[in-house]
Amino acid sequence: MTDALFIVSEEGYWAEECIEPLTTLGDAGVDVTVATPTGSPPVVDERSLDPDDLGEDEADRLREIHETDERLNDPIALADAEPGSYDAVVFPGGHGTVWDINQDRHARAALRTAVEGETGKALVVCHAAGLLAFTRDSDGEILAAGRDVTGFPNAWEEGIVDEQDLFEGRKLPYWVEDEVTAVGANWDAELDADTSVTVDGDLVTARGPGSSAAAATTLLDELGIEA
Repeated sequence: MTDALFIVSEEGYWAEECIEPLTTLGDAGVDVTVATPTGSPPVVDERSLDPDDLGEDEADRLREIHETDERLNDPIALADAEPGSYDAVVFPGGHGTVWDINQDRHARAALRTAVEGETGKALVVCHAAGLLAFTRDSDGEILAAGRDVTGFPNAWEEGIVDEQDLFEGRKLPYWVEDEVTAVGANWDAELDADTSVTVDGDLVTARGPGSSAAAATTLLDELGIEA
């Protein structure tokens, strides 16, 4: 059986960006394990469950999955995960990732293992793309250097943080696009397109909200599984 490791933020994941891949892969027969930095259940960003943006039915569906899905409610600790034993490693986005996942050494090791391995794949979504700025390959070089990637763009961040880079009263330590381009990745968030999903070797990246479903089906295609 194909299996996937989801590495999810405890600081605030974006509901669609985790739940769309989680349910799409699960429905396709992929065995999913969820990991968080400490092994506590992941925290959802309440903004991603706003019925005014999603509609009440979709907001209720996402909230129900967040609250009742056994995989999300009983994660393993990231340090206990063995990334090399999974066919895919998935990093859902959300602003919370900038405070925990993106600079976590075990998350970096998981990304490196998935991309460098002979059979593994990695999917990195939205703000989790910041992980690409901090992950080095086995030779000590930046893993994303020279790779084609997408992720949460500065043009969108400008409409969220204030002039002091505060996000809901908390200082955003960096902007994802700035950090990833600074290490030599080829960044294109395809702002004129409805969705943005980029494949470069064993690395799949997705822009953010609205691209999660396409990212999930792309990952299934890369794994040789029909959606």
